[in-house]
Amino acid sequence: MAKVSIGINLEFVRHEDKPFEWGVEKAAELGFEYVEPMVHWGRELLSEAGYFHSVSMLDDPLRVRRACEKAGVKLSGFSAHCPLCKPEISTEYLKQAIRFAAECGAPVINSDEGPKPKWTTEEEDFMLMRYVLREAAYVAEPRKILIGLEPHQQYSKHPDGLDRMYRLVDSPAIGINFDTGNSYLCGHDPLAWLECVKDRLVHLHAKDISVQQSTAERGKVTGTPVGCACGDGVIDWKRVIAICKTAPRDIVLSVECGTVEQAGRSVTYLRSLL
Repeated sequence: MAKVSIGINLEFVRHEDKPFEWGVEKAAELGFEYVEPMVHWGRELLSEAGYFHSVSMLDDPLRVRRACEKAGVKLSGFSAHCPLCKPEISTEYLKQAIRFAAECGAPVINSDEGPKPKWTTEEEDFMLMRYVLREAAYVAEPRKILIGLEPHQQYSKHPDGLDRMYRLVDSPAIGINFDTGNSYLCGHDPLAWLECVKDRLVHLHAKDISVQQSTAERGKVTGTPVGCACGDGVIDWKRVIAICKTAPRDIVLSVECGTVEQAGRSVTYLRSLL
């Protein structure tokens, strides 16, 4: 039986105007065992000034490892989202994220197909994605880093589309980062979908959706940046955990919520179920 642990995506401190290290320490203070930082390419003014949690991949990767070791938390993976349909952006970005993850000690990088170019056909998009994922997998395989494909955009909003993306490249480095909230908002049953991908599951975004957001957006959007506190919304977390325990590998539930207060309530609720 797989072990299920609780982590958090550092998006929960996005509106706190604090740096990466502050977010890691806050996650540890709240009782999370794992964190999922967001990485970016180049330099970004707010991050450099200490007002945003994202980490530049031009920084020393040991910055991330040291911050986690100091706070007593582990890395579940990196949020390395980039438009896979746009190889001029995503090919080198993903390869850099994989190398960065390997040196930091993060086992997974998570991404999705991103907004597509306006002028390409569906077949062209899948060929472009195949190129990006094949190049990324060549870098990931020898480093034992996993690439988690997430349901989030125009093709992955449906189980068949996510499966088609997964099958583009035959590589042990490629798996599924399932997002409970995105799959629900797309109009699907997240539990049935999770059951279908559990054998390929490498990471899980634990995103709950409030009744209000469900009423307003379900079936109209392909996803959302963050959800409400786990336990406050429509997702059956007891069942999610039960399915994850039947996966072939240990899984971290990386909470995606919008505030520190929601994060605190999420970890308390999920702990009660574990």
